[in-house]
Amino acid sequence: MVSNQKLFSVGNFDFRLQHLLVIGVLALSVSISMMIRSTPASYGFELFEFDPFFNFRATEYILENGTDAYFNWIDEKSWHPFGRNVSETSQVTLHLTAASLYPIFNFGSSVYDFTILLPLVFGSLTALVVFAFVRVLGGTTAGLFAALIFSISIPIFSRGLIGWFKSEPLGLFFAFLAMYLFVSGMKFNKGKISFIKLILAGLFLSLGLSAWGGILFFVIPIVLFYFALPFLKNKDNFIMWAAPSFSISLILFSLIFERTSTFIIGYAGLAILLPTIFIIISGIVMKFSNERTKIRNCAILLISFVASGIGIVNSGIIGLPSFRYLNAVNPFLTAQDNLTDSVAEHMTTSITLSFTFLSLFLIFAVIGMWFLFSKKTINLKTDMRIFAIFTSIIAIYVSSAFVRLELFASIAIIILGSIGLTILTQKIFEQNNQNFTKLIFPIIIIILFTIPVTMPENNTWLSWADFPPSILNGGSSFSNFASNDWKDAMLWVKENTPEDAVIASWWDYGYWITTLSERTTLADNATLIDWQIKKLAYTLITPPENSWNILSSDYTRDVSDYFGQETILAFGGELESEFNSKFQDDFGKKCKTIFKSEAWEMGDEKLEQSCNPITKGMDADYLIIYLAGEKFYTESSSIPFHTLEGGGDESKKTWFAKISNHQVSKMVENDNITPTKFFMENTTLGMLTPFSIYKYVEPNTGRSFDEYQDGLIPVYLHDLKFKDPENDPFYLVYASPSYYNQESGPMSIVLIYKINQDYNSSQ
Repeated sequence: MVSNQKLFSVGNFDFRLQHLLVIGVLALSVSISMMIRSTPASYGFELFEFDPFFNFRATEYILENGTDAYFNWIDEKSWHPFGRNVSETSQVTLHLTAASLYPIFNFGSSVYDFTILLPLVFGSLTALVVFAFVRVLGGTTAGLFAALIFSISIPIFSRGLIGWFKSEPLGLFFAFLAMYLFVSGMKFNKGKISFIKLILAGLFLSLGLSAWGGILFFVIPIVLFYFALPFLKNKDNFIMWAAPSFSISLILFSLIFERTSTFIIGYAGLAILLPTIFIIISGIVMKFSNERTKIRNCAILLISFVASGIGIVNSGIIGLPSFRYLNAVNPFLTAQDNLTDSVAEHMTTSITLSFTFLSLFLIFAVIGMWFLFSKKTINLKTDMRIFAIFTSIIAIYVSSAFVRLELFASIAIIILGSIGLTILTQKIFEQNNQNFTKLIFPIIIIILFTIPVTMPENNTWLSWADFPPSILNGGSSFSNFASNDWKDAMLWVKENTPEDAVIASWWDYGYWITTLSERTTLADNATLIDWQIKKLAYTLITPPENSWNILSSDYTRDVSDYFGQETILAFGGELESEFNSKFQDDFGKKCKTIFKSEAWEMGDEKLEQSCNPITKGMDADYLIIYLAGEKFYTESSSIPFHTLEGGGDESKKTWFAKISNHQVSKMVENDNITPTKFFMENTTLGMLTPFSIYKYVEPNTGRSFDEYQDGLIPVYLHDLKFKDPENDPFYLVYASPSYYNQESGPMSIVLIYKINQDYNSSQ
C-alpha cells in the first residue's frame, strides 16, 4: 500500500507515509480547535463567564502566598460574614496546575493573561488524548475521526473557549488521558507496563475529578465494565490484579484532596470497591468451577453483589450525593427548588437542542452503534467493544438530565461516530471494483464535516463561539454587544469605596466584585449557602423599607420582623433547628452565638439571642443592580425611550419572586416577563430601576396603549427615584457609561447604590 511507504528511519523506527498522515490530521484537529475556541478574543482579551474570575484569583493567591497558605485559606471576602474554605469547596487541581505551569510557561505574560490562554491550550490538546483513547478502542482511523469530531463539537468547545478558566477543559484533558491509560492497560496483559498504565490512570482520573466533579461520569462505564470483565476474560488471571491496581490508585490519590475525598468516601468509592471485590472473588470462583458451571456461578455472584449494593444504598449508611448528581443518574428527578431551576445550565435538555449540537454525526453514531452490536461486521476486540458500548450509552443517558451535560452526549457521538465512519470507510475501500465510490466517499465526508460549520447561516457551529466574554456584555442577551460598563464599575468600586466595604448584589456578579474590585460580597457563583441567596432575592423583591432594614443591619441583629407573610423562615426553619442542635451537641449549652468564622474563638464576647444566621442582618454598605435593555428614539421625539428585559436583573424578577416565596402574579403580567405596576412601585428592584413604564406597544403595528394587554411590550422613560442621600434609604452613587450614553442601541447598565446608614426608617 502507498500509505505504508517508508520515508526515513530514526533508529529502529521506520517513519512511513501513514505516520505523516496521522500527524497531519492531528495537527489539523488541534488547529481547528484552537481557531474556534479563540473566536471570543475578537471582542476583547478577557476571562470568560463568571467562575474563571475566582479561579484566577485563587491561582494568584497560590503564586503570592504558597500552597500551604492556599490549603488553609478561609476567604473572608466571600459569603460575608461566614467566609469560604477555598480548598474544600473549589477545583483544587485547576488552581494548582495553573500556578505550577505559570512560572515555566508565562513568557512574560501576567497571571490574568496566562489563565485566559490556559483553557485554550488544554482544550485543544485534548484532541490528541481523545485520538489515543479512541485508537485503543477502534483503531488509528477511528482515533483520527474522533480527534476531528472533538475539535468541532459544540457542547465541548463552548465550555472550553479562550478565557474559560473553569473546570471542564482541564478536567476533560485528565479524564481522557486516564481513560486512554485504563483501556490501554486493560486491553493487553503486558505485566509491568499495564500495571504502570493503570496506576497512572487512577492518578489522572483523580486529578480530573478534582478539577471538575462531572468527571464522576467516567467512573460509571468503568464500574459496568468491571462487572462484565469476568465474563469476557474468564480464563485470564490478569484482571484479578489489574482491576484492583486501578481502583486502589484512584481511591488513594482521591483521598489527597478534601473535595475528591468526599466523593470517594461516599457513593463513588462504593461504586468502585464493590465491582473490584467482585472481580477478585469471581476469579477465585472461576478457578474452583468447571467449564460448565463457572459462568453460572459468576452470574449468581454478580446478582448478590448488585443486591448488596442496593441494600447499602437503601440503608442510608452512605449519605445521598447532591441533587445535581442524583439528577444525572435519574433525569426524571425534579428539583422542586426554584434556586436550582433558575440556573440556565440546569435546564432540561431539549431534543431540538440535542439535534443542533450533534447534527449530522448522529447518523454515523447510529451506524457505529449498530456495528458495535454486530459481531460479524466489526473487527474489534470484544472487551473494547463492550467498553465503547457502555461508555456511549451511559453518556447519552446522563446528558438527558440538563444542558450542561450535553458534552457527555458529544463524547458518545465522538466514540460511536468515529467507529461508524471507520468501518464504513473500510468496507467501501475493500470493494476493489468500486473506484467511483472510493473517489466520491472522501469528498462526501469532507462536505458532511463542513456543513455544520457553514450552515445554516445564522446558526452555524462557529456562531456558538462568536460572542463576547461575559464581563464585556454583562451576560446579557445581546450576543454581539460588548462594552466596558462592568469593568468601569468595578474599577470605581475599587477606587471609591472603603477596603472593608460589603457589596450586596445578586449572586451572578459575586466573583466579578471580589476579583476586580477586591471587595467583600454576600454571595457568589459558588452558591454555597442557598438561604443567603434566598435572602438576597427577598431584599430585591420586598419593599425598600424592609430591604433597607435587612441589608443595613449588622449580622448580629435579628431582622425577622422585616420578612412579611412570604417569610424567609419558611425556607430556613429546618436550618435553624440544625444550627441549634449542632451547637448543643458541640458545646453542651443552648445556641447563642453568631455564625462568624472567628466567633467560635471569642467565647462570650459575641453572644447574641440566636445562632440562626437566616434571621440576621446582612451588614452591607452598597447594593449593585444590573439592567440590560435598548435605547431608541422616535421621529416625533428627541426624548429617548427604553426597553428592558435584556438579561439583567430586570429579567430575573420572576425567579426572585419564586425563590423568596412571593406571589409571582403580583410581580409579572401573564407573559411572565412584563413587570406589573405593583412591581415597579412597591419592590426594591422596581424602585431602584431608574425607568418607569410610559406606554405598552404592539410590536407589529407600533400602536401604543396605557394598560397592559397580552402581546404588548412595555416602553420606559427615564425616572430616577432614589437620589437623595439625606432622605432616601438608597441613593445612586455611580452609573456605568451605558446609562449616560445618548446613542441608540443596547444598554448594559451597572448601578451602584449606597445603603444610607443614616436613613430614619420611622419617618
